Amino acid sequence: MKINANTSGTRTIEVTELQLQIIKKYSLFDRIANSTGVIDEESLNKLRLTVRSLIASQTMASKELLDICPILYHEDMKAHGLKNLIKCYSEWMANSEATETAEEAENNE
Repeated sequence: MKINANTSGTRTIEVTELQLQIIKKYSLFDRIANSTGVIDEESLNKLRLTVRSLIASQTMASKELLDICPILYHEDMKAHGLKNLIKCYSEWMANSEATETAEEAENNE
């Protein structure tokens, strides 16, 4: 999947399903927006610091968390890119839940 990193759409960042799974596993988007719900550069810095501290505190899971760093520290990643990453994650979560529900329905038949 690709997300737009800027408003004109000339810069994109590649996002893998593994990276989305890591975001889900560590709940990286929980409480990322400021008190007004706005995603800005400060939100991106907060996310980067959170990942950095998780890597520092966990020895075994560090490799997994390092897989998310190419997105967060991409030279084109700014607040707009983070908004699109959150949107991509939300869509992925909705599709994952729909797939799981369909599979459960098939198994119950």
